[in-house]
Amino acid sequence: METTIEKKYTYKDFESDQEVRWCPGCDDYVILRSMQKALPEMGVKREDVVFISGIGCSSRFPYYMNTYGMHGIHGRAPAIATGVKLANPNLSVWVITGDGDSMAIGGNHFIHVLRRNIDLNIVMFNNEIYGLTKGQFSPTSLLGQKTKSSPYGNTQPPFSAGELAIGSQARFFARVGGNTPKEMTQIFIETVKFKGTSLIEVMQNCPIFNDGAYDEFTNKEVREDRQLFVEHGKPMIFGKQRNKGLILKGLKLEVVTIGENGIKEEDILIHNAKEEDPTLHQMLVRSKYPLVTGIIRSFEEMTFVVREDEQTAKVKANSKFRKTDDLFFSGDVYQVI
Repeated sequence: METTIEKKYTYKDFESDQEVRWCPGCDDYVILRSMQKALPEMGVKREDVVFISGIGCSSRFPYYMNTYGMHGIHGRAPAIATGVKLANPNLSVWVITGDGDSMAIGGNHFIHVLRRNIDLNIVMFNNEIYGLTKGQFSPTSLLGQKTKSSPYGNTQPPFSAGELAIGSQARFFARVGGNTPKEMTQIFIETVKFKGTSLIEVMQNCPIFNDGAYDEFTNKEVREDRQLFVEHGKPMIFGKQRNKGLILKGLKLEVVTIGENGIKEEDILIHNAKEEDPTLHQMLVRSKYPLVTGIIRSFEEMTFVVREDEQTAKVKANSKFRKTDDLFFSGDVYQVI
């Protein structure tokens, strides 16, 4: 009996023959390589992977992946990806988007794909600026931020991608720094195991138009003290000395030091990404100190396709019609001359 050996991919199998053209120093390169390294670990055939993008620097991504893909139109990648997934549910479908592409012109598509819980994965490159069109403020630009379209300072409060996602009933939300390829790769691998819509926000630096956007959190000198990387089932501990942690005090999170004021490690909150109630997940998303990264929410619920299939099966079971002609000839018949 002949044995079929399944091909073992490497990251090189997912590199296309196109020249990668992003600005030097852009975190897009890190995201690209992290994805190429993650895909061989996902157990998915290369021909079953599809990347759909909108418009923006991030949206060149499908050209650089040796998979199927489509460079869509501005903000509409979730709609295109939904069609691809519904047409062939066996495909692993990824949406590549930016903060402007997804939350400005694509805002409605973004919130509704999360609400519907289509089984696809969204990677949002959030650099808090419009990079491709040369530096206008975006929906995540900070108040007071001076840009090409706000030379005296941005006056519009920014969206929080995580808050908007959870408010739209997102079942999976993760956040990661654009300069942490190891963590990013692992999150991509975990994401594909999730059944439903997943959103990964990458805090991505734009060295040309918004350099240092996340330095206060992602700079290597401060990262351990300013970020809390959460893992399901583990205590929420951070800091270079691994002695800081989060507790719940009333309705607020509070940073405490283990060993001070009687605080013990067992007093630190245990992260439960799978909790249905998103209240604590929303609190983690809103936290500025520490900034919470990792998989913050991962609650599996019935997907859109399963709900639709169940409803269709019930309707068919209770219907007196078995084919179209049964319906057409079920009552009075009119002849149109």
